[in-house]
Amino acid sequence: MPMAMTLFQHVRQRHNQELGALITAIADGAAAIEARIRTAGLSDDILGAAGSENVQGEQQQKLDVFANDTLIEVMKALPTVAAVVSEEDDEPIVFPDRPNAKFIAIFDPLDGSSNIDVNVNVGTIVSIQVVKPGSDVRAAILQPGTEQVAALYVNYGPSTILVYTAGKGVHGFTLADGEFLLSSGDMLMPEQGTYYSMNEGNIGESLPVYAKAIGRFRDGSMMGRKYSSRYVGSFIADFHRTLLKGGVFLYPPTVKAPNGKLRLLYEANPLSFIAEQAGGAASNGRYRILEITPTEPHMRTPLIIGSQSEVSAIGGMITITPRE
Repeated sequence: MPMAMTLFQHVRQRHNQELGALITAIADGAAAIEARIRTAGLSDDILGAAGSENVQGEQQQKLDVFANDTLIEVMKALPTVAAVVSEEDDEPIVFPDRPNAKFIAIFDPLDGSSNIDVNVNVGTIVSIQVVKPGSDVRAAILQPGTEQVAALYVNYGPSTILVYTAGKGVHGFTLADGEFLLSSGDMLMPEQGTYYSMNEGNIGESLPVYAKAIGRFRDGSMMGRKYSSRYVGSFIADFHRTLLKGGVFLYPPTVKAPNGKLRLLYEANPLSFIAEQAGGAASNGRYRILEITPTEPHMRTPLIIGSQSEVSAIGGMITITPRE
């Protein structure tokens, strides 16, 4: 049986050396994060709150801080990285004295960290953008998702899986003995699925059109078949299932979060890039996610992401519904 291709070999064959080095360095950081997660529960230094809040007003977990510090150190070591934006930091970190640096790495170091203590999947999400020659680095951060050159996520679960795109399809790698090995090349999302994924505890706070859409998925009138609900509550876990099985994930606006809850730059954009490269779609209900120009690094957005058929059907319902 031939040995599977490594992530390093894959990116070296398909992409330029600088981008390949960045993707593999992020993977090395993810392997270090995975090693720490794997021993959670065995040390007081791993689980539990760190005693601080991030810019979102969320209680930071110890693993949040470790994952964030790990990825920042990875970026510092690469002279091609001009700046980083993290969910855990108020402001972008611009590395000084790097006139030739071209990449901006934007990440959620540990998505779903509130699930750590109960051993539910968590993940790392990364978006990579380019600073155009002569552009201001801070201004370049606020680019629409169409300007991404690569995006990846790592799903820390029963097996640890890294999925990435650099505009040439979507490819999955499984961590084995410290190395990410190709396990799913040229991944495609099914055109239609049988699952919808949403926190239905919030349905009463959402616009009525979303409750109507969920009802139609359930009774079969939306897509000609009845859908089942699957919701983990960890964005990476729910998205990864949607990528593999099709269907749709929704995080609509609510009374408490009228602009949505998920962050555009480091949650919605990278996963929307991956979804589209796999044949899926992503919308905020009215507009394509990747065409939205961010106004600040931690901007939030509603999100509908998944198979083309389901995203289009929900978007059609919203489009004909008057704004409320």
